[in-house]
Amino acid sequence: MTDSAETASDRSRVRRHPERAGYERKQAYAILDAGQIAHVGFAVDGQPFVIPMLYARLDDSVLLHGNVGSRLLRHLASGAACCLTVTHLDGWVLARSHFNHSANYRSVVVFGSACSIEDPERKAIALAHLVDALIPGRAADSRPSDPQELAATSLLEIRIDDCSVKSRSGPPKDHPDDLDWPTWAGVIPLALTPGTPEPALDLLAGQPLPDYLRSGRAMR
Repeated sequence: MTDSAETASDRSRVRRHPERAGYERKQAYAILDAGQIAHVGFAVDGQPFVIPMLYARLDDSVLLHGNVGSRLLRHLASGAACCLTVTHLDGWVLARSHFNHSANYRSVVVFGSACSIEDPERKAIALAHLVDALIPGRAADSRPSDPQELAATSLLEIRIDDCSVKSRSGPPKDHPDDLDWPTWAGVIPLALTPGTPEPALDLLAGQPLPDYLRSGRAMR
């Protein structure tokens, strides 16, 4: 599947503010690759669930992981249909009226079904990819999973069947009659940034901070 391929279907078509929508995989993948937490929705016996999970994209799939004892993950691994969403809040949009306040954001909704990765070698590679996707450079600088840890981990691959992007950017859109209202209007930018690394209390003496964690680079 090429990055430029459109992924729209009736279930993923954006109907409210369609001018904010996009359906190219290149757009969707950029939003996925910039995120850390996805909300995964599915139903078990008619009961809907939405759970937050760390994730990473690998080619045309999204990787999720958890404990093998998780009933919800076992349900997903059975091939149940699911929906995954990621949102970046980029700013508060302050208008002159309550009605026109808004937010600048980028979001993606993915539809697909999950399958379990069982092969130990492939599972180890995928888990290393998860680590590196969240903290680039970390996989090579930490111990790989051992056979017991691999056996205790459920690793799921959600194939991206179709998806849609929705985003907003720019200043407030006030009604012309409100432009003379005496209040400040504009955008308050928001961003998720890493703080100062806090060493573990039992860190080996003299262990330096690795380069990939310096200068605020501890996030993709």
